[in-house]
Amino acid sequence: MISMAERTNAQWVEALGEDGASATRNQAIEELRTRLQRGIYYYLSRERSDLSDLSSEEITQMAQDFAQDATLRVLDNLGSFRGDSQFTTWAMKVAMRVAISEMRRARYKDYSLDTLTENGDLPASVQTAATVGGTPIERPETVIEQEDVLGKVTAAFNNILTPRQRAAMEALIVDDLPIEEVAERLGTNRNALYKLIHDARKKLRDYLEDTGLSPDYILGLFEK
Repeated sequence: MISMAERTNAQWVEALGEDGASATRNQAIEELRTRLQRGIYYYLSRERSDLSDLSSEEITQMAQDFAQDATLRVLDNLGSFRGDSQFTTWAMKVAMRVAISEMRRARYKDYSLDTLTENGDLPASVQTAATVGGTPIERPETVIEQEDVLGKVTAAFNNILTPRQRAAMEALIVDDLPIEEVAERLGTNRNALYKLIHDARKKLRDYLEDTGLSPDYILGLFEK
């Protein structure tokens, strides 16, 4: 079998794009996940001073979680890879976006309702990402647009996916469970679960694109 160091762009895309759970595809997925995990770990441990109080084990767990999600994101977006750079470089950029987005989301998720001000806002100490000089960055129309898109995504999630796909997505995304635990709960294995999630995300993406919502538009709307 071809090692990851020897793969060309075309070989990466071909191996990852194979249908089913072939040995070649399984190997490529695992090699990609390992490479992305290593890159994310380096970023978290060397470039993020705000994580300096975490242990190596905690950062390793974060890198594993982000790498799993990033692997799924890469599989979902294989068709958008144009070959303008090395495939692994492109995949690592996807992984960095996943890591940064997840850490940004976790920053706000950790605040309970008790930490909100009487006006329903987050404390000033955590508003810096959303303000400049005390002035909100987001315009009211942007918030309305986000709510509209969230409504469409939620409707698609509930109406388009099969019960099994929905259960897997909820466990991974909403409940934030490790992929191994989700696979055990569904009576399947990691690679089969990757395929299940890949199909679910493709189904959601195709449906949303038919309604005029591209993945890039949705990501851009919520990552401004």
